[in-house]
Amino acid sequence: MAEESKEESKAEESKAEESKAEESKAEKSKAKKPKAEESKAEESKEESKAKKPKAEESEAEESEEESEAAPAEEKSIVKAGAVSLWLTENGFDHESLQADHSGIEIIKVEADFLLPLCTALYAYGFNSLQCQAGIDLGPGQQLVSVYNLIKISDNADRPEEVRLKVFLPRENPRVPSVYWIWKTADWQERESYDMYGIVYEGHPDLKRILMPEDWVGWPLRKDYVSPDFYELQDAY
Repeated sequence: MAEESKEESKAEESKAEESKAEESKAEKSKAKKPKAEESKAEESKEESKAKKPKAEESEAEESEEESEAAPAEEKSIVKAGAVSLWLTENGFDHESLQADHSGIEIIKVEADFLLPLCTALYAYGFNSLQCQAGIDLGPGQQLVSVYNLIKISDNADRPEEVRLKVFLPRENPRVPSVYWIWKTADWQERESYDMYGIVYEGHPDLKRILMPEDWVGWPLRKDYVSPDFYELQDAY
């Protein structure tokens, strides 16, 4: 009898141990599930975060494409200034360009219409050619002859200004001289000819002013190649 009771107690103990082991396994499996669910939730959050910037980037790209798709005419519209309006009223063909940083009005004019337009501006009150210069837009691109006109009058703290630009082909840049309207164009047009090769038709004495007469090329053009040496000629 004592042995039987011992065996029963042992069997009960083993059953209790097995039930404890099963409970611990169940608890471990329960503990693992929340962790797995948490890791899955974190992964989903990271994916959503990664998707949001991509969506924002795509929206930004779409907005940029829409802005680029806007008509070029709307972007290129320049408000005409007072001088441009006056020229339009009087039938002078021209184009208004974007004003410079100081607000000076800039007008584009074709070479064929330069003299009549300048004559009209002189009558309008622009009695002084403050500056005439040349510009090279780059190798293979156009040259530009620029004229800065001002109104000189008594007690004028800030004279009215306007700037003209004539765009010329690089191969044969020719434009009428404005010497007969503003005498100050004399040496200034000679310098533009000397440095850029712009020919001012009708100039009374168009020749080099800075470089020697036999110099080859136009030193301020952006595709100009400086010679290795220059042989000095006899002074004249």
